[in-house]
Amino acid sequence: MRILRPITERLRGLIGLRSEELRNAADEQWQVAPPEVRAVPPVLIPDGHAERIVQTEFAPTDLVLASLAGDPAEQIGPTMGYLLRDVDIIDGVAYSRGIRLHLHRHHRRSPFPQHMTDEGKGALYESWVGNRWFGNWLLDDCLSYSLAEEAGGPVTTRPKTPGHVTEYEELLKMQPRRICDAHFDELIVFDDHANNSNRIGRAARFRRQLTQGASEDPVPGVFLMRGRSGDLRNLANEEQIAAYLAEHHGFKVYWPETHTARELVAACAGAKVVAGVEGSQLCHAIGAMPPGATVLTLQPPDRVTTVLKLMTDRWLQRLAVVVGVGVATSFQVDPADVAEIMNLILQEQGRDPS
Repeated sequence: MRILRPITERLRGLIGLRSEELRNAADEQWQVAPPEVRAVPPVLIPDGHAERIVQTEFAPTDLVLASLAGDPAEQIGPTMGYLLRDVDIIDGVAYSRGIRLHLHRHHRRSPFPQHMTDEGKGALYESWVGNRWFGNWLLDDCLSYSLAEEAGGPVTTRPKTPGHVTEYEELLKMQPRRICDAHFDELIVFDDHANNSNRIGRAARFRRQLTQGASEDPVPGVFLMRGRSGDLRNLANEEQIAAYLAEHHGFKVYWPETHTARELVAACAGAKVVAGVEGSQLCHAIGAMPPGATVLTLQPPDRVTTVLKLMTDRWLQRLAVVVGVGVATSFQVDPADVAEIMNLILQEQGRDPS
């Protein structure tokens, strides 16, 4: 069915550049990893919850619904590298031979560079999607960093700022060259969106590096509170659901905004289940959780997405979805629905749901 390829293409399209344009503009191109066929597991979801979906995000409703079923023989694309010559990066846009690769939103009105530096050669690993959403930076761009590092000279337009991003750069020993407006004689870029074996292997190395020194003793579960951070998805009874999981399943509750990256990695390194409102805060968990663990997302019916499934598949984890009632600005989840999905998760993991 190739259920995830359209969603992957939709995410790729957010940067405003298609693969064929990059192929046509590149002076050289090579296959970093070949295409393959892989089994993609289904999403765990209670009966009747798919019927609650009234609107989806990032992909049309039919594609999101199709992705719930998984695919025993998904066609997975290759990872490609492209060499571009004579590239100018100005205010977050890379220009080369008539193409434009958008890396982030414009920061100024003038289209002219303020101060161009001559950077010679470099390898780009960042993306517009990663600069827009923290979770994509952590679980997509940071994997591409290793490709850029192997190619020599990883570069980014992202400034160094305090907070989780800088902490993760330290944990992952990332030391990119930071640029603003710059000219490159040669710039390598990657089409690194497919969950092939190469990318899955890089995800495993990412996790080992991230969790080094953290205890991986199994813990029942972690609830990561979303609150009102990021794009608004307000679970009106979020604290009730967190308390239910703490009381009945031994979950520990964390507010990512008040914990360091190291603390969140330590909390999730041995977690069998991490739950929370769908969003980037759950990506702290995906990068640290062991294979076979489950990410439980609580979602409003008018903003349902399976984008996190691309990430849980990459880390060999499972995705579970509970669809609440209401709208994204204020929705609720029934604790009975959480009890039902937890039974499904525990059965899947071979644990006694009682």
